[in-house]
Amino acid sequence: MNIGVLASGDLGFTLVQQLHKRFPIVFILTDSKSSALIKFTKNNKLPIFIGNPRNGSTKDFLINMTCDVIISINYLYLIESDIINHSKTLTFNIHGSLLPKYRGRSPHVWSIINNEIETGITAHVIDSSCDTGEIIEQIKIPIEKKDTGGSLLVKYSKHYLPLIISVINKIETNTLKFSKQDHAKATFFGKRCPEDGEINWDWEKERIYNWVRAQSSPYPGAFSFYKNEKIIIDWVQFSDFGFDSEIKNGTIININPLIIKTTNGALEITEIRNNNFIFENGKKFHNENR
Repeated sequence: MNIGVLASGDLGFTLVQQLHKRFPIVFILTDSKSSALIKFTKNNKLPIFIGNPRNGSTKDFLINMTCDVIISINYLYLIESDIINHSKTLTFNIHGSLLPKYRGRSPHVWSIINNEIETGITAHVIDSSCDTGEIIEQIKIPIEKKDTGGSLLVKYSKHYLPLIISVINKIETNTLKFSKQDHAKATFFGKRCPEDGEINWDWEKERIYNWVRAQSSPYPGAFSFYKNEKIIIDWVQFSDFGFDSEIKNGTIININPLIIKTTNGALEITEIRNNNFIFENGKKFHNENR
């Protein structure tokens, strides 16, 4: 079965390597920043289109390339009908949530922030909208209390290839089934940028805990400001250290260990990425420029 692959980033590169060993890859579409994938395609003489595929820009590239299935893996761009309809049998995507929940970008990060205990990956038909196509198959993945955005992706990575192979096997055995998404239950979350990671110390401690672990290394990280300098925090844990409720949230109430007062309790900061600060009791984490 001939396949076309739409892929970006490290995950896309890893899956393309694995798929190349199992199926004839007719073409690859990627973005200009996916350097490892671009290098791999050139070394293996695989036809590649680099850039935004919308507005018919792939027409000349794809005109003589036919494939049975198109698979989208962590692809940076939404695609239009010319590419969706280019496959003979099926064009599908692997999305990092249990659709219809968490449509959109960074679903694994948002699921941790929102205190979910379960997530997963979904193989679904690509249609003209974002993550709205019929569901082919899903794999559920638990979110543990100490999972981070990075560790969740490691869990995901073990299931991507088996899910893709399962879908292709169903095509080959004519056992493919589709189920419509319940759009009334859909949630959508947008793209996250590094500047979105600032901690609000008026949040409850549970939300701050999830906020920090969801964005910890290798992601840009949750952050705050101390004496007008940005401090990136990679891990916190709950503390039973006592405090006066009148103390403002974000105030340092102990130095060693470093403990911060929040709305409903205290948090101990255990990992700071740029740890060159001298903290003082009673000082407050906040952005003095705001």
